[in-house]
Amino acid sequence: MVAFDQDTIELPKPDRKQGRARMFLPLLSGRKREKENTPHSRPRRRRRHRSIWISDIHLGTRGCKADLLLDFLRHNDCDLLYLVGDIVDGWRLSRAWYWNPSHSAVIDEILHKAAAGTRVIYVPGNHDEALRDYVGFCLAGVEIAYEAVHETADGRKLLVMHGDHFDGVVTYARWLAIAGDRAYALALRLNDLVARVRRHLGMPYWSLSRWLKMQVKNAVEYIGRFEDAVAREAERRGVDGVVCGHIHKAEMRQIGKILYCNDGDWVESCTALAEDQDGKLEIIHWTDLEVVQSVPNMTQALQAAE
Repeated sequence: MVAFDQDTIELPKPDRKQGRARMFLPLLSGRKREKENTPHSRPRRRRRHRSIWISDIHLGTRGCKADLLLDFLRHNDCDLLYLVGDIVDGWRLSRAWYWNPSHSAVIDEILHKAAAGTRVIYVPGNHDEALRDYVGFCLAGVEIAYEAVHETADGRKLLVMHGDHFDGVVTYARWLAIAGDRAYALALRLNDLVARVRRHLGMPYWSLSRWLKMQVKNAVEYIGRFEDAVAREAERRGVDGVVCGHIHKAEMRQIGKILYCNDGDWVESCTALAEDQDGKLEIIHWTDLEVVQSVPNMTQALQAAE
């Protein structure tokens, strides 16, 4: 079950907003999805989930791991797919246009899932904030919502939001956030170079940009403050847990009474959060092709916290 702060209304896109959302028009493309395998595709049994959360894809940037995400989407089906913000990077596209065919393939795969019966809910973030003007609309079968409350199969209520409103830099110093975004883009370019060298040497994927971020004390402290702030908001709302993105760090842990879940990103860690038919939550790390964390239910989570 999903609850919104306002009802989803299926209406045509208003003309007055076309200019602001021009960069998101690829999301509405109806092209036939590509059939060929991607370079990262590997034969693998398809998995069926009740729900999947993905965020921080940053389509429109060179750092986006669209091939890996396309591989993930083609091997994982679900009844409910949440797109938890920063799916298309409007900040970067407004400065310089970059769009790889694999980025279009990801959009086509999402639209294919929506057409095939998967409910797709898009919660915009700060990089695709123009779509917040469309909250309450349904565009090409994708529902746009400011936030949502998801009820798991075992009865837990999870607040779903991108999380950028708990980032003081994004909220109160946008110029600094944009400057930081450019520095981060450079780190991702270096990350791609390292990844190509490691792949050539037969070594597994490793994120240089994530390692650099974790070496900076201020970055580690910022992540901790962000997680605590999001958890406090979830507790204030009276829910059992929260699912967010924004900080590009996949995590699932108990913070007081709140189960904090971050689904990570698709520029560094290539992770997603998934729920099975019994309500069990897990973080899937697609570069390792394995589940790296799981919390079977709220009772076990509380016992682990104690």
